[in-house]
Amino acid sequence: MVSAPRRALLATATLLLSLFVVPQSFASPPSAKDVTATLFQWPFSRVASECTTVLGPKGYGFVEVSPATEHVQGSQWWTSYQPVSYRIAGRLGDEAAFRNMVAACHAAGVKVIADAVINHMSAGSGTGTGGSSYTKYDYPGTYSDPDFHSCRTGISDYRNRDNVQNCELVGLSDLNTGSDYVRGRIATYLNHLISLGVDGFRIDAAKHVAAADLSAIKSRLSNPNVFWVHEVIYGAGEAVQPGEYTGSGDVDEFRYAYDIKRIFTNENLAYLSTFGQSWGYLPSNQARSFVDNWDTERNGSTLSYKDGSTYTLANVFMLAWPYGAPNVYSGYEFSDHDAGPPGGAECYTSGWKCQHRWTQIANMVQFRNTVAGTAVTNWWDNGGDAIAFGRGTKGFVVINRESTPLTRTFQTSLPAGSYCNVQRDGCAAVSVGSNGQFTATLGAGEALALHTGATGGGTTPPPTGTVSFAVSATTSPGQNIFVVGDHASLGSWNPANAVPLSAATYPTWRASLSLPTGTAIQYKYVRKDASGAVTWESGANRTATVPASPSDTWRN
Repeated sequence: MVSAPRRALLATATLLLSLFVVPQSFASPPSAKDVTATLFQWPFSRVASECTTVLGPKGYGFVEVSPATEHVQGSQWWTSYQPVSYRIAGRLGDEAAFRNMVAACHAAGVKVIADAVINHMSAGSGTGTGGSSYTKYDYPGTYSDPDFHSCRTGISDYRNRDNVQNCELVGLSDLNTGSDYVRGRIATYLNHLISLGVDGFRIDAAKHVAAADLSAIKSRLSNPNVFWVHEVIYGAGEAVQPGEYTGSGDVDEFRYAYDIKRIFTNENLAYLSTFGQSWGYLPSNQARSFVDNWDTERNGSTLSYKDGSTYTLANVFMLAWPYGAPNVYSGYEFSDHDAGPPGGAECYTSGWKCQHRWTQIANMVQFRNTVAGTAVTNWWDNGGDAIAFGRGTKGFVVINRESTPLTRTFQTSLPAGSYCNVQRDGCAAVSVGSNGQFTATLGAGEALALHTGATGGGTTPPPTGTVSFAVSATTSPGQNIFVVGDHASLGSWNPANAVPLSAATYPTWRASLSLPTGTAIQYKYVRKDASGAVTWESGANRTATVPASPSDTWRN
């Protein structure tokens, strides 16, 4: 939910907090796998499969799932953030599905973060998604009227701590988290999730709960050291600030996302050479960095999938830059602010954007895992929107947000050898000389990333070649572009088996395939809408011989 400052933190509460120490749980865990994929509004059964087939193999350390609690009925996304009980009975799945998801993710080496809504309950009255009856301030078996703050009006003044933390966020019944009973009831719910294997929590609307209350709740958990990250939206001059919450966990650093948008859209990437705590952010080991989330993509305060290659490059930078623990957001197309998740379960075909799968983003997760613990080296910029930097002797990345191609010889600290440019599918080999240099050309809106965990097998060319498709094609919401052709890898002309192209550099759609060198192929592009309807481009079959990098334009 959108959150803003919270309630008055009395001097006595501050003293109690200093005496009541809860061991801190940093966003950067004691392992190299610190990247989270937030699969917003994904059913638990789909998350389980995604952990097995994508998140684990790609090296994601965590998956964050949307709230599991029973909630008000409705198709809108925000109904998940209006709980009516603490039963696992929401639209994303029941308790069995949740338990199975956790087990599958753990088997794939991925830890699970549960989005926990504990500041409030619902508005209105009715029957929840699990069959529970409720009215505002009365949730049988869970809470009754005395368990809520006496302020029954909406928050109106973010400079007033008491107003922010005791009054109602967008009309939702505000829990009195200073109450011993309420704290115990919340802890019981969170402990249940821990018993199901949950590894951590995102605390929704944490800004609206006193930091001392959250510390007291966390102290009651069966694992008081459990991973814990607060949603605290920064606001200049507001009564509640993000730094107040680091005593019990980490904080989503919204300033990071806001500045990323400003720099990538209106200023120069060259300014990023000092990006991080020196810009006024929380210390790196207390912050979770992100480019966007479901709130910010809808209110326009950050970049979103609608920003095409600029959005993709921002995610590449986040995963390459040593600040915070990155959170890769993965959502769905929307034109209506309130729109809930689309039907269907396939990425790219029914509105699901699946950013965590995009080659340019997903392959940077292993880059980050490989370079963990290294400092920035060999910074270069052109004074504008082309930058490059290394991560010690482990990795090197180039980002070109200029409107023209970039050709340059880059100085790295990498050992000599042949490396895969992980910004492309397959292994697009780049040779680094004994002097640590390589020469490359990047198109406008493209990046290049090399790391010691993805080498090209020395100077011997691989037995297969790469065909990198690129087609300029405009689409409407819900539509995606695919390539289909006469080779089995291209679906043997069956559009149901066509290869999806990434919209990361929209309006240019891209995909790469590894095929035997010398293979002659025929292919065409197709457009699929959310219903699965297929439109073929016009004209004769296109042809190419591997290796190839065709640059095409959709033919109406």
